[in-house]
Amino acid sequence: MDFGRLLTAMVTPFNTDESINYEAVEQLADHLVSQGNDGIVVAGTTGESPTLTVEEKITLFRVVKQAVGKRAVVVAGSGNYCTRESVQLTREAEKAGVDGVMAVVPYYNNPPQEGLYRHFKTIAQSTGLPVMLYNVPSRSPRNMEAATTLRLAEIPNIAAIKEASGKTDQATHILRQAPSSFRVYSGDDAMTLPLLSLGAYGVVSVAGHAVGRQIQEMIQHFLAGRHAQAAALHGRLLPFYDACFSTTNPIPIKAAVTLLGIYAGGVRLPLVEADAKTIASMRTALKEQGVSIA
Repeated sequence: MDFGRLLTAMVTPFNTDESINYEAVEQLADHLVSQGNDGIVVAGTTGESPTLTVEEKITLFRVVKQAVGKRAVVVAGSGNYCTRESVQLTREAEKAGVDGVMAVVPYYNNPPQEGLYRHFKTIAQSTGLPVMLYNVPSRSPRNMEAATTLRLAEIPNIAAIKEASGKTDQATHILRQAPSSFRVYSGDDAMTLPLLSLGAYGVVSVAGHAVGRQIQEMIQHFLAGRHAQAAALHGRLLPFYDACFSTTNPIPIKAAVTLLGIYAGGVRLPLVEADAKTIASMRTALKEQGVSIA
């Protein structure tokens, strides 16, 4: 399964009463395709997955896949800290017609490496879909070590990892020893080009909501051997990446999407709305990228 080079983890648009605005979901999914995204991750961290119900997630999977059809890959965020619940949601995601699932390192219960291995193996064995692992120590207390990832990479339908540890040595070990079909994606926009230079395949982005075309251009420059052009674009994009993470994701990027004139709504507690400083920062960052603001 080829997830593509650029996937964006989509925000979830909410109405003022915090219900999901599914019409806005369809419009945002269409926008992401128009931005050059090869794929969309639904109900990931950026989609505020911890505050979504199972029923909301399943509906989101179905609505986004129907909206984009074959124009983009849809990857469902189906993992959490409970293996049984992750298996159940993965099966529902498969029924909803998605192209793959993404499962995060369990948060809060802090399993050891063997627990991580068994967790992801159990999820993979429950589905015929390709599975993307998601290692994000900043959101969970446990870093999944390269050795564990390499064990999991031997399972036929575990196809990729979104690696957000920030450890280039860890990514290098995975890239050097994993099967050639196993793909490593940057889980941090700012690490995209550095990880591409080590052999990574692409990125699961947040910034792709607004600057997907520029990120895709950077990737294509690199792949074509135009490394100086790729590096120049990387440098130009860095201030926007910084603005996207000036406070807890997805608060800034939701503000950016709104500035683009696309409905994104607010966030659900315990997250809070972007303040005036964050909005001003996003406005400046978008203008610096030459992005039109509504």
